[in-house]
Amino acid sequence: MDFTAAHFTDRTDAGRRLAETLLAAAPELRGAVVVALPRGGVPVAAPVAAALGAELDVCVVRKVGVPGQSEVAMGAVGEDGARVVNQQVVDAAGVTPEAFAAVEARERAELARRAAAYRRGRPPVPLAGRTVLVVDDGVATGSSALAACRIVRARGAARVVLAVPVAPPDWAGRLGDAADAYLAVRTPEGFRAVGESYRDFRQTTDAEVLAALELPREPGATGYELPLAAGPAELAVPADPLGVVLFAHGSGSGRGSPRNRAVAERLRRAGLATVLFDLLTPGEAAEPWKVFDPGLLGGRLAGATAAVRRHHALAGLPYGWFGASTGAAAALRAAAEPVAGPAAVVARGGRPDLARARLPLVTTPVLLIVGGADAEVVELNRRARAELRGESALQVVPGAGHLFEEPGALAAVADLAAHWFVRWFPAREGSGSPER
Repeated sequence: MDFTAAHFTDRTDAGRRLAETLLAAAPELRGAVVVALPRGGVPVAAPVAAALGAELDVCVVRKVGVPGQSEVAMGAVGEDGARVVNQQVVDAAGVTPEAFAAVEARERAELARRAAAYRRGRPPVPLAGRTVLVVDDGVATGSSALAACRIVRARGAARVVLAVPVAPPDWAGRLGDAADAYLAVRTPEGFRAVGESYRDFRQTTDAEVLAALELPREPGATGYELPLAAGPAELAVPADPLGVVLFAHGSGSGRGSPRNRAVAERLRRAGLATVLFDLLTPGEAAEPWKVFDPGLLGGRLAGATAAVRRHHALAGLPYGWFGASTGAAAALRAAAEPVAGPAAVVARGGRPDLARARLPLVTTPVLLIVGGADAEVVELNRRARAELRGESALQVVPGAGHLFEEPGALAAVADLAAHWFVRWFPAREGSGSPER
């Protein structure tokens, strides 16, 4: 596939673009219930829900594929007994009723497993009398989207809107009155497959779905304190963590920062251990040259990482760095070292220009998050991304300033960070084929 023509970096990027389109075209959707089709629709729906200030839930649907050609949908099944048959495909493929029933039975068994895994005993969000926004990562045949729309209508939705990043030009006509309104970021002529619009269309894992839904992998987290050079570090470790994230704070914030604590809490709900600590002592923080010295800060971050990884609760876990402001430069500077080895880096409102000389040496996957109203920093991050040699993405939070104090802005940052770390930490759960 020629990825140079891809329109979206990945599903999270597509979700941000879809959210911007929705806010511009249908601002009345603020506060609607967002219902995602797992797996692939969930990382798209999460930033949409954050931007709209909406509740996020799932509608579990399984594609019923043609025997021997499972990627070709001849129908779909969903929760509450929903069933869609694409008779045109069935007839063209010569599928007998018995063969269809056999595939349907297998898909219903997997559907029940996934519904139980994603809901964790929680009931679906009530939909009666409400506007419901159904979101997937794209529409091809439309069987899965049709099943989802039928399910939410059966649950009492007063209005159903189907929204996707990409669909065929005639998709609304195909689906008819399944939804009350349709919205896609793009409907390219010559549409062949949803994945052609994505640079990264890898299969979404159950862990990523749980992270997006903000469901804890296990209740509670164990706390520890670890002495470091600039003061104690606070370790919070959920049961069976996927990895550990160390926070590198910039000027004006520290381990007690409410912003950093809010992001750390979100990461723990995604099954990630977190470490909050200070890179500088209070006396050092009063010296401007130290605050803006990425070499010094990066060295402190690397040293703290080595100490944290020796802790019995974190031994052997993959790790990543979340850097804010000048702490972002510290994380990038440290990631340029050949012995660093973080699985992923997230930089929030960062000053990557402070580490510019070292950026071409960074091969770690890096996510740069900036506020849309912080024009100067947006440009600095764009230039920095061009210097990076590994996988990278730039996410702009619309309307947010440097400190992300606007309503919903910090939640968007936390969601983006959780998805990035879960994506790049080695997976512990299997994955299946994406559904349409």
